[in-house]
Amino acid sequence: MSIITKTGDHGTTALMFGRRVPKNHLRVEAYGTVDELTAALGLARATAEHDFVRNHLLAVQQDLIVLMGELCVQPEDLNRYVEGGYLLVTADMTAKLDVVAAEIEAQKISFKGWALPGGSKNGAALDLARTICRRAERRVCELKFTGEVRNAEIQIYLNRLSDLLWLLARWVEMR
Repeated sequence: MSIITKTGDHGTTALMFGRRVPKNHLRVEAYGTVDELTAALGLARATAEHDFVRNHLLAVQQDLIVLMGELCVQPEDLNRYVEGGYLLVTADMTAKLDVVAAEIEAQKISFKGWALPGGSKNGAALDLARTICRRAERRVCELKFTGEVRNAEIQIYLNRLSDLLWLLARWVEMR
C-alpha cells in the first residue's frame, strides 16, 4: 500500500478506528506536536555524545509512541483501543522520568538565571525539544479541558518530560 492515499487532500485526516476530523482539530494538533517532539528528540539523540543521554532519549521516544497512540483515539473508542492491546500512558512512565531527573539533580547541577540555549549542539537540541514539549503540553491541556482527553497522566508526563529535558540540557552543557 502506498503512503500516498489522497484521503487527506481535502483537509481531513483519520484517527484510530477510521474516524475523520479536520486536520486543524485540537486532537490532531496535540498528537502532531508530540510527533514534532519525537523528531526533535531524534535530533537530540543523534547529536548526543553521552550514552546516558542517548539511552534515556530513546526510552522517551518509545513512551511518546504510546502517548501519541492514545491521543489518536476519541474518548468513545478508548475501550476498543485497550481491548485491541494498545497501551495507555501510566504513572509508571512518569515515574521513570522522575528517577532520571533525581539522578541528574543528585549531581548538583547549579544554574542561575535563564538558560540561554546554544552552549552546545546537543544542549540546543535538547532545549528545542523542551520547548516543543511545552507546546504539546499546552495542546493536551486544551483537549483535557474540553473533555477530549480523560487520562490526566498524559499532561503530567509531558510536564515532567519538559523538566527532564531542561535538566538534560544543563547536564550536557556542564560537560
